[in-house]
Amino acid sequence: MKESFTFVIFGASGDLSQKKLLPSLYKLYNKQMFDKPFNILAIGRRNIDDIQFRNQVINALEKKNLKGVNVENFSSVINYFKLDLMHNENYNDLTQFLKIKYTKQNFIFYFAISPTLYCSVAKKLYLSNLTNQNDGFKRVIIEKPFGHDLESAISLNNNIHKFFDESQIFRIDHYLGKETVQNILVTRFANGIFEPLWNRNYIEFVEITAAESLSVGSRAGYYDKAGALRDMVQNHLLQVLALIAMEPPINTSSKALRDEMVKVFQSLREIKKEDVSNYVVKGQYVESTYKGETQKAYRDEDNISVDSKTETFVAMKSYIDNWRWSGVPFYIKTGKALATNVSEVVIHYKTTPHTIFKDNEDICDEHNKLVIRIQPDAGFLVNFQMKVPGAGFKVQPVNMNFHYDSLKEGEIPEAYERLLYDCVENDATLYQRNDSIEYTWKYVQPILDAWEDGDDIPLYGYPSRSWGPQYVENIISEKNHKWRFPCKDLSDGKYCEL
Repeated sequence: MKESFTFVIFGASGDLSQKKLLPSLYKLYNKQMFDKPFNILAIGRRNIDDIQFRNQVINALEKKNLKGVNVENFSSVINYFKLDLMHNENYNDLTQFLKIKYTKQNFIFYFAISPTLYCSVAKKLYLSNLTNQNDGFKRVIIEKPFGHDLESAISLNNNIHKFFDESQIFRIDHYLGKETVQNILVTRFANGIFEPLWNRNYIEFVEITAAESLSVGSRAGYYDKAGALRDMVQNHLLQVLALIAMEPPINTSSKALRDEMVKVFQSLREIKKEDVSNYVVKGQYVESTYKGETQKAYRDEDNISVDSKTETFVAMKSYIDNWRWSGVPFYIKTGKALATNVSEVVIHYKTTPHTIFKDNEDICDEHNKLVIRIQPDAGFLVNFQMKVPGAGFKVQPVNMNFHYDSLKEGEIPEAYERLLYDCVENDATLYQRNDSIEYTWKYVQPILDAWEDGDDIPLYGYPSRSWGPQYVENIISEKNHKWRFPCKDLSDGKYCEL
């Protein structure tokens, strides 16, 4: 970092700021990642002063067990500014405050606010001359959801571009900030034993899972307008798919990496409206009993309609029509109130062309697997066949594991910690570009349209804390393809091992 800067948080009193942004900035500060002085300006509607807000931040850090020797020093870089986001004249006051308070006019604006306010706030910053880079850099970080469908995403891109150049816009997807997700690139492109086998000749199918055991809970109001397809597939999981499927970039620059990801999105085979039922299964959790306790149905959650058709589960089959992946299905599965919390990618390799160990034919028909565990218990697993000691040729599958926890060099940084630092360094590699946003919306739009128009498309119920509706098998027609269920026994209350 060549110059000092100010991190301006709109919506500073909200959950995102208190639980993610400020703790991540504190960790970066505590690790001395910023070699130049920096400041934080918290913007909110509450009528409080700097001291009151700083105490609020200290309490928030304490709740996350982050209160250390540097907390008081960290809080001293924070100022609070009361602002009604909808009144233009208040932005003139903000402009004057920024000019007087901070010598360097380098600003990162974080929109921790409702997506309905993005364009309005961006316009007011523009009219107040706070997006002009003549006197210092100006960047804006925008949270998802970036649009509600293809049309709104295009409109949002067009409107934001009226006030910020694309090079100033950082569309954050916290999934890309996860260490294991980033390590997909290193696994593929830094190891000669993987990349030669990373194609249709050796890979039978790919499975991407993001399961959550929690119900929608307090997010019900947002979730009922979104659903699993918008909330997880259009952004997080298609980004992971792109990292798995992309061609080797010429280098690790932001442009090179994001160019290759966009090529994957361009190559996704269109799912036509009339074919949606053959490629996609949607479900919604219903009441069940788990460990002796009654689990609510989705429609019994607060603020959810008794006839809501919002999907809390999606399973789908995707194809990438290019030279590397022609004919290889990518299976995606995500949902709420599932059996456990686990996010992972599984590469299922093709079986041997001829089985010679007839006594173990069932086992030898199993695919070798590379499991990339994103969370929890982040790490890698290679599953392959080995001979059982003793006479004859009895074969059994064995695993080789690597866990990130085994690294002693330091803790794994949280996703927001990495992404905020990248924005400071003007590195947009792990942020979404405008064209990738539009291509991913273009891919899921026919599914949304079919669900909106087609009353004949079923919404399957599944018991809360199960693995989803049994009808997920309907989209798997190929022989020997089956879903992996990584955690079957949760009786001890712990996550199963990788």
